Order: sequence, then structure tokens, then C-alpha cells
Amino acid sequence: MLDLAAIEPLVQPLAAALTARGRRLATAESCTGGLIAAACTALAGSSLWFERGFVTYSNEAKTELLGVPAALIAAHGAVSEEVARAMAAGALAHSHADIAVAVTGIAGPGGATPGKPVGLVWLAWATRDGTAGARRLQLPGDRAAVRATTVAEALRQALALA
Repeated sequence: MLDLAAIEPLVQPLAAALTARGRRLATAESCTGGLIAAACTALAGSSLWFERGFVTYSNEAKTELLGVPAALIAAHGAVSEEVARAMAAGALAHSHADIAVAVTGIAGPGGATPGKPVGLVWLAWATRDGTAGARRLQLPGDRAAVRATTVAEALRQALALA
């Protein structure tokens, strides 16, 4: 379980920055299962700056809700830079947000494959002004720790873009 009180110090400056600039955020989440959106919406007034969240845990959801090509998933795997970038782009394309962050990863304890260990997370972002990027994270700890750290990193990245 994510400690929302511990995450609030990351959400407050994000909320302030987005509100001050009249921008809105969308999230596309796989391994965090909506925890980034939950952290954002735990703050009163988040409807001013949080536009929507997509929980796309399955490959089908990534394709159906975000427009991630099934062929891209087949070629690179759901946990890849390519898919994370496509998720972020899809969140922008299917929302009215100005900024999108996306995460896909292997929180564990199972799910590891050769070259993709437990704790591997891809964080990607995209903005309406054309900024886009991705970062590979290799996170220590159990499932809860990997997911909590992923939420914190996604919020930090959103703040950097706000």
C-alpha cells in the first residue's frame, strides 16, 4: 500500500506548478496500477490540474485505451522504452492534458525475464509542446517498494515538466 501522506510533499509542488501555469496532467500506468493518479487525487483541488489517469495493466488495455500498437509490444515487450514512450504519447492523444507521464515495469516478485529483472521500470513523458523522453529505472526492494518509488519518480518527472 502506498503511503499517500509520505507522497504529499511531492504532489503539493506539482499541483502548485501546474495550477500556476494552467496546465493539466494525465497518467498512463501499468505496474503502479493507478497509484500515481491516486497520489494526485488525494490532494484536495486536484481537479484543477489532474485531467485523467489510464490504468493499462494488460497489453490489450495499452492498445485499446492508449493506442500502443500491438506490434510494438510484440517486438519490444510491454516493459520497454518504446512502449513507455508510446504510452505517454497515447495518454496525451487520448486526453486534454498538457503533460503525460507513463510507467511500465516489473514490480515482482515474479515476472522477470532474461534482460528484464524485477525492479525494472521504464518512466516516459510527453508534453503538448513536443518534449518527450524516457528513463530506465532499476529499483531495489519488494513489490511495494518498487511501486512506491515509481510513483515518487513519476511525480518528480511531472514536476520537472510542469
